[in-house]
Amino acid sequence: MPKITFFEHDGTRHDVEAVAGQSLMRAAVDNGVPGIDADCGGECACATCHVYVDPAWFDKTGARSDMEQSMLSFAAVTQDNSRLSCQIVVDDALDGLVVRLPDGQH
Repeated sequence: MPKITFFEHDGTRHDVEAVAGQSLMRAAVDNGVPGIDADCGGECACATCHVYVDPAWFDKTGARSDMEQSMLSFAAVTQDNSRLSCQIVVDDALDGLVVRLPDGQH
């Protein structure tokens, strides 16, 4: 199982094991990571699962779809490495992935 590290905006670390094939959002929700609200249930219809992907991992998470890009416009503070965690599918290549949650999302 790939291991993913989530950092809350205050630096609190959450190490979780994710099931390959599930979304990063689902891994966060299933492991009680605060700040990943997933109000739309992973349908790419909100921005409550916004994360900053560590730059070393960004290219490995795939490209943003047009819909994801549109939804990110609703996120409070986006960066070049912003993603919606519901749109990142976990696989073995993401073992060790590090993501951070924006301030205000807790």
